[in-house]
Amino acid sequence: MTRRFTLGDQTLALLSRGYAWLPGLRRRARGDAAARVLGRRATGLGGPEAVRFFYDERHVLRDGAVPELVQGTLFGKGGVQTLDGPAHRARKALFLTVLTDPDAIARLVRHVGDAWDETAAAWPGRSPVVLFDEAAEIIARGACRWAGVPVAEAGVKAVAADLVAMVDGFATLGPRHWRARRARGRRERWLTRLFEDARAGAVTLPAGSPADLTERHRDLDGRPLPPHVAAVELLNFIRPTVAVAWFAAFAGHAMHRWPHTRQELRNGDPAYAEAFAQEVRRFYPFAPFVGGRAAADLTWRGLRIPEGSLVLLDLYGQNHDAALWREPYAFEPGRFLGATVPRDHLVPQGGGDPATGHRCPGEAATVALLKDLSARLAALEYTLPPQDLTISLRRLPARPRSGVVIGGVRVPARPRSAAAGA
Repeated sequence: MTRRFTLGDQTLALLSRGYAWLPGLRRRARGDAAARVLGRRATGLGGPEAVRFFYDERHVLRDGAVPELVQGTLFGKGGVQTLDGPAHRARKALFLTVLTDPDAIARLVRHVGDAWDETAAAWPGRSPVVLFDEAAEIIARGACRWAGVPVAEAGVKAVAADLVAMVDGFATLGPRHWRARRARGRRERWLTRLFEDARAGAVTLPAGSPADLTERHRDLDGRPLPPHVAAVELLNFIRPTVAVAWFAAFAGHAMHRWPHTRQELRNGDPAYAEAFAQEVRRFYPFAPFVGGRAAADLTWRGLRIPEGSLVLLDLYGQNHDAALWREPYAFEPGRFLGATVPRDHLVPQGGGDPATGHRCPGEAATVALLKDLSARLAALEYTLPPQDLTISLRRLPARPRSGVVIGGVRVPARPRSAAAGA
């Protein structure tokens, strides 16, 4: 039974406590809770029923809910995440066309896998290397090839750094935030020029690529996207893909803490590789929560939610809820072997139906990439030199402090990949 629990403004508490803030707030309330965040009333919800409540547009909308500091860094202004109703579904069709296509996902995995092989071949001569940084560059190189975005080899590092900055700085008000804003501005201008050149006939976008499909997309009004909005949406293909670098670093962290998982991945069982990927997504901190605004005056389990107020869905807390997960703070890929997990239980990237709601349509691509990269990493011979592998839940987004440094790298002639059996 949820009881009313209202606190003063929690913005500083959120910034200081990070992932623990909303689960702690709800734990103190013995259920769901109301507070103020950024000067606005906010209601924090959690659990599968709350997921279904949150993703029902009769209850919660995104338009007007995404703070400008998030639009200016992570999502971009005018992007699909800020739309609702028919306009959202029309725009999201662009992403569903690509990200629910097994062939398109397989092409992405292949491009990133090729980039891994090209990069990892040089690691024995220059190790130690930082896994997070290397994974970000590898994924950026492969994702740009897949998306149909031309990037000179000399420019890959800068592109990867900007894409990482957009993710790394969205939830802070400090220097990381301003780096994220500058990075987004650079990459939006870069891709806006690409679409302007394509429309002027100066460049040809690869047929069927995300860039080509974005260029040919027609919105609800039947018109093509303005070049700037097209740039925002193409970044919404590439930027979340590069965010898989966070999961890649977590995978390296998991293999170090639980070495038996590395051996299991080396055995090449696709089912285990997928279970490992899902457990990395469940166990490690990624998105703390998602937010929207109440579409009307609502009541949730006796808690009043005024129209226009913020509604926050607790993702990290739900992924560690003992009512849903046996020993939730144990890393156990086996929990996903031979088990059917209800759609709204595992929510590292949000919940709901990706076809009709705001759930991330790229989850299948994320899992496929993480399966493949985890298997490739497990196949390497390497050691971990002394380093700080702490993962602070106060940092948004969290990642291993050292980035996971590996040394003494030896690359097998044929890296084992679990993706082929997916």
